[in-house]
Amino acid sequence: MLKTILTMAAAAAFAAGGAAHAQSARDYIFIVGSSTVYPFATVVAENFGRTTGFKTPKIESTGSGGGIKLFCGGVGVNHPDIANSSRRIKESEVEACGRNGVKDIVEVKIGYDGIVLANSKKAARMDVSLKDLWLALAKQVPDPKGGNTLVANPYRTWSDVNSSLPNRKIEVLGPPPTSGTRDAFVELAMESGCQAFDFIKAMKSSDEDGFQSVCHTLREDGAFIEAGENDNLIVQKLDANAAALGVFGFSFLDQNADKLQGSAIDGVEPTFEAIADGTYPVSRPLYFYVKKAHIGTIPGIPEFLTEFTSERTWGEDGYLSDRGLIPMPEDERQQFASDVKALKPLSLAAN
Repeated sequence: MLKTILTMAAAAAFAAGGAAHAQSARDYIFIVGSSTVYPFATVVAENFGRTTGFKTPKIESTGSGGGIKLFCGGVGVNHPDIANSSRRIKESEVEACGRNGVKDIVEVKIGYDGIVLANSKKAARMDVSLKDLWLALAKQVPDPKGGNTLVANPYRTWSDVNSSLPNRKIEVLGPPPTSGTRDAFVELAMESGCQAFDFIKAMKSSDEDGFQSVCHTLREDGAFIEAGENDNLIVQKLDANAAALGVFGFSFLDQNADKLQGSAIDGVEPTFEAIADGTYPVSRPLYFYVKKAHIGTIPGIPEFLTEFTSERTWGEDGYLSDRGLIPMPEDERQQFASDVKALKPLSLAAN
């Protein structure tokens, strides 16, 4: 009996050892995160796989929040090496990383993107203000009858919000809360729009939590529809439904310019030039984060970073600009390229 038990234990140990060896042998970079950064990272990964001796990195589109959560889950081959993000990592997420042993993180800012409100070319182009956009999509808005009170959003059509807008049902497809695009949209568009009302703007200094809740909370009555992390799916739905609008990154508009058109916001259309020079009001930086502990263990990470931060990739005439990425100014690109080469650790105090 004892002999049988020992034999079974040895077999189990051998099997476990074999599995551990298989896990330790991962020979490709594993990337998760933002659906907005995904197409840029995919192009770089494919080029990297073609032109080097390393395998093409595996990339999963999980949304910024979901990707960072996976990234911060721990160190080792069962965890991602890189997290793409369409917003900067939060202090709370860095703390979560630290609790799981992810101590050294390298931040790579790759360029800029605009968040667009787009619709099918089968319908008229929209021209909305940030105030209009907030009134159309906020869960609570100022009482149309007057006074400094908030009521459940009563607006059903765009013309209800502003008589100069089309008499068309408010129907906006957008990303879920785990998306960096959603985070940026509520911070850049919704928050700016709600501050058109003085009594709400005053809440920012007197009741920060209340201000955030009023300005950032999207309605849940069907006017705003969470369409998941797949921006391509939103594009397909907009093409099929000319009455609807969608919220996503400029690169997807740029890649689908034959079907879709971007709405003007505060009189400025979402163009490459307007985002680059800062006149388009809803623009944001894009990032990815690298687990320094995996460098030297997972092959190809330094070489992948070199490819991504080269001028032929992210420069003004680089192949990512052809895909809709708005390049950083040259001095900013040089600074990030230098920091990445040195594997400089993340500092949230930095701009």
